[in-house]
Amino acid sequence: MDKVIVVKLGGATLGSHDTTIEDIVELHKQGRTLIIVHGGAKVVTEWLSRQGISSRIIDGERVTDQARLEMVTAVLGGLVNKEIVALINNLGGRAVGISGVDGGLIQGKIKNQEMGYMGTVVKVDSTLLEALLQSDYIPVVAPVSLNSFNRPDEAPPILNINGDPVAGEIAAAIGAERLIFLTDVVGICDQSGKLLSHLSPIEAEALMASGVASGGMIPKIRACLRAISANSITRIIDGTQPHTLLREIEESTGGTTIQRLSGVD
Repeated sequence: MDKVIVVKLGGATLGSHDTTIEDIVELHKQGRTLIIVHGGAKVVTEWLSRQGISSRIIDGERVTDQARLEMVTAVLGGLVNKEIVALINNLGGRAVGISGVDGGLIQGKIKNQEMGYMGTVVKVDSTLLEALLQSDYIPVVAPVSLNSFNRPDEAPPILNINGDPVAGEIAAAIGAERLIFLTDVVGICDQSGKLLSHLSPIEAEALMASGVASGGMIPKIRACLRAISANSITRIIDGTQPHTLLREIEESTGGTTIQRLSGVD
């Protein structure tokens, strides 16, 4: 699993990711080994609204009851996942869409009572991912996952898990060379709005503790911190610009890098 690149497609970039799909196909043709993890919170919210169901987000994660879980599973595991897979395959790529449920890839537990059926990752079984990569497919992973640990009898077998920690846990489990978050912002900024191009783990933790990094950036930073425990290089970049992903692989300019340097924080 050397040189694997895990790419997290943020839900906010899904409507403007045409060149990202092109970039994914081009990188695969160049021989790059890619795993795509996607979100889709914006699309889920739109579908919930159509049903007259409100959304509540805490620190970038959705409070998830049974009705919301069903919508998350249908939209992320079905519509969003298959649209991304279809786009890749129609451009000549070789993609297979899966979720955290398939092959027991992502096994989790309920996070807490307040969040309902929003889960946290306990275990990653990368067997299915490795089989797909060895067969030269691009796995496209929806983050709906197994409710495997401490599950009450009445609880559903599926959990909604934020795609950011799923990407971080997958990167850590397979020892990915890079974890790249494609977002709709330039990267992580300081209190004055200035882009922070490089952060150590201690600096990243401090930004969360101070509230400078908040909302949806929190699970991204935490995922990066998880991935760098396996020595991955982690990047948070603006995915809305044309051919961002290709430029990132070629030169890694712009955005924010969170990386442990010389074995220290």
